[in-house]
Amino acid sequence: MRGATMTALTLKSVSRASLPIPGTDRWYADAGDPALTVMTDFRERTSVTISAEASIDAALEHMKHTGVRCAFAVEDAAKSVVGMITAYDITSEKPMRLMQSADTPRSEMRVSDLMQPIREWQVVDVRDLERSRVGDLARLFDETHLTHIAVMESMEGSEPRLRGLLSAAKIRRLLTR
Repeated sequence: MRGATMTALTLKSVSRASLPIPGTDRWYADAGDPALTVMTDFRERTSVTISAEASIDAALEHMKHTGVRCAFAVEDAAKSVVGMITAYDITSEKPMRLMQSADTPRSEMRVSDLMQPIREWQVVDVRDLERSRVGDLARLFDETHLTHIAVMESMEGSEPRLRGLLSAAKIRRLLTR
């Protein structure tokens, strides 16, 4: 980097004997805040995944253990995402209807039976999200009644990829003071 000016960093002392524990203060959002601030960004956090062949009860337990309500279903052989499943899918009447129509016991129900396959997803492009506000997302969730929306990123000359995830419950919680 010829010609680039480097900024000198200076170390400072902390004048206090104690500090608040980081991450324990309640975080809120305002409707006018940038929408990106409420996205779970997969550049910063890994996504939660579960095998499409896992039982729905194992998937729900995995979500509880990781503290999320949504996981990406992966095809083990191809090591690729094939769908999305939510705790709402598993705890709703959806499994009961499937158990009755397919005469399948709950213990034999797989993630692939309940997941929303990629071809059915409704997604947001990260470039559109960059120009949006939290209030826009709240309205979108209210209008669509979706619980989660995948955020996609397309780079010129490369395949589109999952960039992040939006959660209606998270946005409602952050907007409530």
